[in-house]
Amino acid sequence: MQDQPTRSDAGLYKLLLERVKPYWARLAFAMALMLIVAGTNGALAFVVKNVVNDILVKPDPVMMYMVPLAIIIIYIFKGAAGYGQNVIMQWVGQRIITEYRIALYAHLQRLSMGYYDRKPTGELMSRITNDVNMIQGSVSSVVTGVLRDVFTVFALIGVVIYRDWFLSIFALGVFPLVVIPIVKLGRRLRKISTSSQETMADVSVLLHETISGARIVKGFCREEYEAERFAKHAWRLFALRVKDVSTRALSHPLMEFLGGMAMAGIMIYGGYQIQAKAITPGDLMSFLAALMMLYEPVKKISSLNMEIQNGLAAATRVYQLLDEPVEVTDKPGAEELKPPARDIEFREVSFSYGAESEMVLKDINLTVPVGQALALVGTSGGGKTTLVNLLPRFYEVTRGAILFDGVDIRQVTLRSLRSRISIVTQQTILFNDTVRANISYGRPEATEQEIRDAAQAAYALEFIEHMPAGFDTVIGEGGVLLSGGQRQRLSIARALLADRPVLILDEATSSLDTESELYVQKALENLMRGRTTFVIAHRLSTVQKADRILVMAEGRIVEQGRHEELLAQGGAYHRLYKMQFRVDQGLEVD
Repeated sequence: MQDQPTRSDAGLYKLLLERVKPYWARLAFAMALMLIVAGTNGALAFVVKNVVNDILVKPDPVMMYMVPLAIIIIYIFKGAAGYGQNVIMQWVGQRIITEYRIALYAHLQRLSMGYYDRKPTGELMSRITNDVNMIQGSVSSVVTGVLRDVFTVFALIGVVIYRDWFLSIFALGVFPLVVIPIVKLGRRLRKISTSSQETMADVSVLLHETISGARIVKGFCREEYEAERFAKHAWRLFALRVKDVSTRALSHPLMEFLGGMAMAGIMIYGGYQIQAKAITPGDLMSFLAALMMLYEPVKKISSLNMEIQNGLAAATRVYQLLDEPVEVTDKPGAEELKPPARDIEFREVSFSYGAESEMVLKDINLTVPVGQALALVGTSGGGKTTLVNLLPRFYEVTRGAILFDGVDIRQVTLRSLRSRISIVTQQTILFNDTVRANISYGRPEATEQEIRDAAQAAYALEFIEHMPAGFDTVIGEGGVLLSGGQRQRLSIARALLADRPVLILDEATSSLDTESELYVQKALENLMRGRTTFVIAHRLSTVQKADRILVMAEGRIVEQGRHEELLAQGGAYHRLYKMQFRVDQGLEVD
């Protein structure tokens, strides 16, 4: 599935402003403070006339004290109001960005496994970190800089017009000339920003892959290759950053050049007006002061346009993720699923990973009585893992239905369905937390004794008690501080503590040494006792005790029965068994 259609700028602005709405009271107060800041800027420009006429040209004893005092008071109000509005608006901006991050992460949790299959982890991380940070500049600029500078511009325009309306026409006529290039520069920056964010996502993907796969990189002596690959992305990002900087930098000299031309013309005209006694030097200086102060917020507004374009490019990518439809959801009126008391049935189940993909499961009909241990075997690509992934609705069946005691699992809540199923996989997923937190992940309310009992049943208690802090030992990312067998036994303890009636074991012992496998097999026997179990294994020795064995090939069930029955048939299972026997004996496979 492709990303969702790109939203229009107007639509993005509307969504950003909707995020701001809940904080209207704070915004109203901040706007009042902005008006004070704008008013003080206008007052400073206005008082320049008194500085020139009453202090520099014809000193007035009273004004020599009053004007400086007025300036001090103005700066006190300006500083206090500026501080208040900045803190309030930054609070609003940071709050909105935090809400975006939480919304993105929560939406990611709701998306089906199919979406994770299509998107690299690094790219998703980049959207939540880098892209949301880019939005922060846009949100803060919109609600802080634009309002403040617009108010200041209006205040200073008022002073300019009041001092000399004719000169103001000439001075203010320059500003429209700046609009066209600024708009064009903003569009160029938008494209550059989009490319930068995409490149940053590529960098995040590369970082995630190479750091998590550091053992493989070092083991195959590919450090230099990966360094060169990273350097290519880094230099591409550098080139885009340089384009970004050069585009931003162009607006300032453009504004200053046009402003300088206007200033030079005003000085010439103003000099003649002073000679003709039409205005005083104070009038001209007040006018020039207001005009110079006016160019600064206008330049800021042009820079803010660049910042907003960056933010809109990031918002586009963020909303592509937020707009991604949740493929597996609760249907209206979905009920709680009760623990299965009779059987689990696959009825005419077919499945494809995409609309244009071929079916990887084809017309599966299967009934598994409660409490039965069902083993699934077959060559890679036969559909074994896909079949069990449909049980907790990690993916939705394409055709047919899966039923617990006759109830279609699409008619019950996802939470109640998944709360009936425990999963232990070959790729053990543990978190960078304590042993206790990892074991109790499925039941955080479990007591200390229940956690210890689960660890003991999983044959994990002995090695846990020998760890530096026992159950409070932090095991590192992915349980890196543990051996493969220890990690697997912790995941089994987690499943035991969760105490769910349906169990999925997906290659749970395939990557272990003989001693570790012995411990894990004992732990698995404790875990499987009294549960409806789906066991996937390539080692046929691990499934011989199963109540029933299914042989899968090309998405179909080709044989089923007990170990001895299938061997006697001399079919697909017999061939797999002979192959496995030769591998175990160290012989070549025919």
